[in-house]
Amino acid sequence: MHFVSDPGFWIRLLEIGFLNLLLSGDNAVLIALAVRSLPKRQRVLGQIWGTLGAVVLRLAFVGIVSRLLELAFLRAAGALVLLWIAYKLVQPEGGEPETGRHGRSFWHAVWLILVADVTMSLDNVLAIAGAARGDMMLVGIGIAMSVPIVIVGSSVLATLMNRYPAIIWVGGGVLGFVAGEMLLDDPVVLRALGQGLDAGLKLPVAIAMAGTLTAIGWRLSQKRA
Repeated sequence: MHFVSDPGFWIRLLEIGFLNLLLSGDNAVLIALAVRSLPKRQRVLGQIWGTLGAVVLRLAFVGIVSRLLELAFLRAAGALVLLWIAYKLVQPEGGEPETGRHGRSFWHAVWLILVADVTMSLDNVLAIAGAARGDMMLVGIGIAMSVPIVIVGSSVLATLMNRYPAIIWVGGGVLGFVAGEMLLDDPVVLRALGQGLDAGLKLPVAIAMAGTLTAIGWRLSQKRA
C-alpha cells in the first residue's frame, strides 16, 4: 500500500485518466454503431459485454503490445479490417438482403466490437503502458478506467444515432480516420514512403478515408430512402 502516499503514482494515474478520455472516443463510436439497432435491453448488454471483452483483450496485449506494433503489415491489415467493419456499420437498417443484418444480432454486434477494438486499441494500450512507467497495477487500473467511459459514451451515442442518422455517417468517418492513421503507421509503409513524406501524407489520407466512409454512409441511406 506504499503507493497511496506516492505522489508520482497519483500523477501517473491522472495522466492515464486523461489518456483514457482522449483515446476512448473512437471505441465508444464503434460500440454505438454496432449496437444501435438492437432492442434497448440487448443494446445495454452488448455495450457491457463488448467493452468487457475488449478490456480483457487489452490486458492480454500489455505484455506483447510493443512487439506487435513492430510487426510488418499488422497495422495495414488492421486498417483494412477496420475499414470493412466501418462499411458494414454505416449501412442503414433493412439494407441489402444478405448483408443488411450484419451487426444487428446481439452476439454478432459483440463480435464486431471485439474484432474492431483489437485493431484500434494497440495504440491505446501502448499509451497507457508508457504513462504507467512499467507499473502493472497502474496499467490494470488505467484499462479498467476506460470501461465506464466507453459504456456511458457509447450509450449516449447509440441513442443519438437512432434519432439523428447523420451521426452514423460521422461515426463511420471517425473509424475511417483511425484506419487511415493506422495504415500510414505501419512499419512497411513508413519505410516505403520515408518519414518526411509519411508525415505529410498521414493527415490527408486519414481525412480522405473519413470523408469516403461518411459519403458511403450518406449514399447508402439515400438509396435506402
